[in-house]
Amino acid sequence: MDTPGAAGSSSGPLDEAHPALAMVDAAGVIVGWNAGAHRFLGYPASEVLGQPAASLAVGPLPEAVLSQLSTQQGWSGNVVLRHRDGRRLESELQAFALSQHEGGDAQWFLVAAHADSARSCDGALMHWAFDQSPFALAIYDTEGRLLRANVRMAGLIRAPEEEIRGRRLTDFLEGPAYEAAQRYIDQVGATGEARTLESYARVPGEERPHAWRVDIAPLKDADGPVRGVNVAVADVTHQFLARERLALLDEASRHIGSSLDVGRTCQELADVAVPRFADAIGVDLFDVVFRGDEPEAGPFADRVVLRRAAQRQAAGISAGAVVEIGESHSYPEVSPPAQCLSTGRAALHHPADADVACWLATDPLRATWAKEHGLHSFLTVPVRARGSTLGVVHFSRCALSPELFIDDDLLIAEELVARAAVCIDNARRYTRERIIAVTLQRRLLPRGLPAQDALEVAYRYLPAKTGVSGDWFDVIPLPGARVALVVGDVVGHGLHAAATMGRLRTAVHNFCALDLVPDELLAHLDELVTHIDADAAAEDDGHSVTGATCLYAIYDPVSGSCTVARSGHLGPALVRPDGSVDFPEVPASVPLGLGGGEPFEVAELQVPEGSSLVLFTDGLLKDRTRDIGSGLDLLRETLAGHPERGPEEACRAVMDAVLPARPDDDVALLVARTRLLNPDCVAQWDVPSDPAAVAPVRARCLRQLEIWGLEETAFATELILSELVTNAIRYGIAPITVRLLYDRRLICEIADGSSTSPHLRRAAATDEGGRGLFLVAHLAERWGTRYLPRGKVIWAEQALHEGEKQPGEDLADIMLEQ
Repeated sequence: MDTPGAAGSSSGPLDEAHPALAMVDAAGVIVGWNAGAHRFLGYPASEVLGQPAASLAVGPLPEAVLSQLSTQQGWSGNVVLRHRDGRRLESELQAFALSQHEGGDAQWFLVAAHADSARSCDGALMHWAFDQSPFALAIYDTEGRLLRANVRMAGLIRAPEEEIRGRRLTDFLEGPAYEAAQRYIDQVGATGEARTLESYARVPGEERPHAWRVDIAPLKDADGPVRGVNVAVADVTHQFLARERLALLDEASRHIGSSLDVGRTCQELADVAVPRFADAIGVDLFDVVFRGDEPEAGPFADRVVLRRAAQRQAAGISAGAVVEIGESHSYPEVSPPAQCLSTGRAALHHPADADVACWLATDPLRATWAKEHGLHSFLTVPVRARGSTLGVVHFSRCALSPELFIDDDLLIAEELVARAAVCIDNARRYTRERIIAVTLQRRLLPRGLPAQDALEVAYRYLPAKTGVSGDWFDVIPLPGARVALVVGDVVGHGLHAAATMGRLRTAVHNFCALDLVPDELLAHLDELVTHIDADAAAEDDGHSVTGATCLYAIYDPVSGSCTVARSGHLGPALVRPDGSVDFPEVPASVPLGLGGGEPFEVAELQVPEGSSLVLFTDGLLKDRTRDIGSGLDLLRETLAGHPERGPEEACRAVMDAVLPARPDDDVALLVARTRLLNPDCVAQWDVPSDPAAVAPVRARCLRQLEIWGLEETAFATELILSELVTNAIRYGIAPITVRLLYDRRLICEIADGSSTSPHLRRAAATDEGGRGLFLVAHLAERWGTRYLPRGKVIWAEQALHEGEKQPGEDLADIMLEQ
């Protein structure tokens, strides 16, 4: 409105087309400013929006104004306002509370007029303010019947005021949202307490629901009784949808990517999207993604083949027979999913679209599903990450949700899929690394068990689901019919742990070739790990294997003894023939690489025949719901009371009962049931330190071979024994002992008290000696030296396979060469 004499003023004191109206929020900041207010005070909206309303007044507001506004009551009176050109305007100001909350603040609707004209036009001013308000306004009596509705309100409900006056809201509008609004109107009329309602409802003539904020306030006279109810309705759909989208994206950020499994990550996307965003969703990826590889870029041939990674449907919608999770299927080149993959762009589709209709015409199953559920719109969004297209996601809305997808929904779908795509690609890359690590580890682990008769062995190896570690095991035949059992663990995960495990396992095999006792072998292994750590530190690659552990045991089937040493590893379990289980005391040493030169201790166990040695890594016992001690108790309970079980059955029982549901570490389990070598297959003699004793020993040997039925080996065995006994008498120290073992091989052992080891060499043409060990090496399948606490053992093994050529057959050629 304009003041008299102001430039551009209207012909009368009050401009009926543009009354001076302003909106002020609960903090007193101007949030609304119409053309009438601009004409009245001269300020354009751009200068006052966001400014305190009190800044337009000359001097502070009267105390009566502040008092009434603080109690959220309406107010009217005279104030002095400042015109933009500096003039002071005596003004009549009226304030109406637009939204009231119990215990909260209010928003205000202000109407201003020149003081000398306001009194003469109060009625008209109020009429214009009500009719021209930017809000949908209505007034009800205390019985909930409509008295007045402004033009905006009548436009919302698609009915003129004359038709609905005197009727309750639920008389002309149906639905839960309108029933709730009518209840609130009745409550405010009865109690005089303001209420606020937020609802999501469809108004007549609209296909898509809107979000509404309904402020319901009592209208009281000067004495306080409620005379009516004021209803103000604002369309807050944009704000509502923005909050819903932010909430959906926030949920996606919190729930998608909780694991590094491709399928599970895709299912998390499906679970977030349905039913909040879509009625059905399907996530299709290229098959190579599940193997950790990166798909090749398009264009694609006549059909593109994908694999269903995840899907979900809202209640009331069936998955149908279109495709199952894990199943491979194809899309024709003209289909929207194939086009999405080719272009790399998301798109909105409807069944009536030409390309969709053409696609459904060639796919009866999808066409039937679409018709059955009333498919009316769907989105196709490519799964793209780091420049690669991994697959496509399609979101569908059916008759269950009448709201069609719109362009804004396409933006949300793209954001959802973009967030999921990063997690899917991380899972793909992890899958590739894990497959490589598992492949490497399996290549480095034993592919089978070696042939030996001392132990009946079964094993289990299980990589962790969350990453490959460095667990390993081994069964290694040793000279003298003995067998070494090894279980180890490299701390850490991934390729580095697997590669380090391979180095340690190879080192153990090399040390076994030297026939070292357990404590010496662990000492050498500890030194190796120290060198590996030093190399890693020099390369500064951040990889350290400090913390590797190992248990090494040697079982002797002749004596029934087992020598055990461990470095930071859990000790073995021993299942005795009567079914009892205990954990023998094996001295603990620090993990490999931390020894610092400290010696490793050894435990000597006497193991009855038919007992089972159970070796394992800590991954078998570790679980989030129990500690190592509880895991050992469970292992004991599982093994006890079943002496009849063989190693294979024992492995199966342990894995079923003890293994965690989702192991966080690799699991290696080795069960070995002991056997004793038949005493009739062992022959042993003491030999005097006299060269004349060689012939009697040779004669005893020949008689023993006849008893065993091994006459065909007599010639070679006689030569081997003669050479080794002669060397022991000539160069060794008493006592001298000869032992023959008849196992898978014929084993000849000569022990003496000297620690000096013979060396194989090629004798010169003029040498009188030096050819004996050369002959032993040619006659035996293998030979070597084993050191004892006092002295040594020289041993030689001969194969007993039928049909093999015997060494004596070409002995003449060998001797001529020498």
